Amino acid sequence: MTSEAADTSSVGRLGFGLGLRTQHVEHIRRNRPDVGFFEIISENYLDTGGLRRRLLDEMAERYPVVLHGVSMSIGSTDPLDLVYLTRLRRLADSVRARWVSDHVCWTGVLGVNTHDLLPMPFTEATLAHVTRRVQIVQDVLGRQLVLENPSSYVEFAGSTMPEWEFLTRLAEDSDCGLLLDVNNVYVSSVNHDFDAAEYLRALPYQRVVQMHLAGHHDYGTHIIDTHDAPVADPVWELYRLAVRLTGGAPTLLEWDDKLPEFAVLEDELAKARVVAEQALGGADG
Repeated sequence: MTSEAADTSSVGRLGFGLGLRTQHVEHIRRNRPDVGFFEIISENYLDTGGLRRRLLDEMAERYPVVLHGVSMSIGSTDPLDLVYLTRLRRLADSVRARWVSDHVCWTGVLGVNTHDLLPMPFTEATLAHVTRRVQIVQDVLGRQLVLENPSSYVEFAGSTMPEWEFLTRLAEDSDCGLLLDVNNVYVSSVNHDFDAAEYLRALPYQRVVQMHLAGHHDYGTHIIDTHDAPVADPVWELYRLAVRLTGGAPTLLEWDDKLPEFAVLEDELAKARVVAEQALGGADG
């Protein structure tokens, strides 16, 4: 593989970012807010031309951009979509994306897309299957792939290892990077009754290229990852540990539904900066 690996020693300088959303583009153009980078949903721009694409190109001239996909379906048994991957590489090259990410999941089978991030069975066979597919994707993209832990609500009875072991071995076997979604770790830990701190400490934190923070809804018996609210206190506490372990990987605030004014996002991002600075100045986790 001819890979442009996402070097955490250099990308760490990106700091704190936000998702680029259409509602906020004019505000960003006028005010040039103090945001370290913007993340775009890859699929929203693969077939986009005209004004929307020109605005993206303008943003990419002003800010670092990273790509975050939702339809690679790296865990599926369907063949990899090489047309999609070729278009994804073209987009990444065009906006000089610092890295390209997606999720450790599958989104459909037999050509049917469920438009959901479905959980994986964590087994040796699955690990070997996904590792092969990641290696192919990295060859096509010509760069390291960065993979996120999605939130989950059900588990496979046939799993033979915990999620954190699966992610660790996948990263090591395929040489991919990790996108550590701290909120997703917390959501899944409540839903499946495991220790979120143990999860974080078990990861190969030197491979964490980026982190995500987001809001969720707690229904008492379970939590749903909604991306439509401020970051919850338990997630901030977990983020402190994640910052100490990773040394402060670039962090993105996700807010995708019930989108507030840009100032609200800036306030949450400012809180992330403060929490990270305090964590890096404190004791080890």
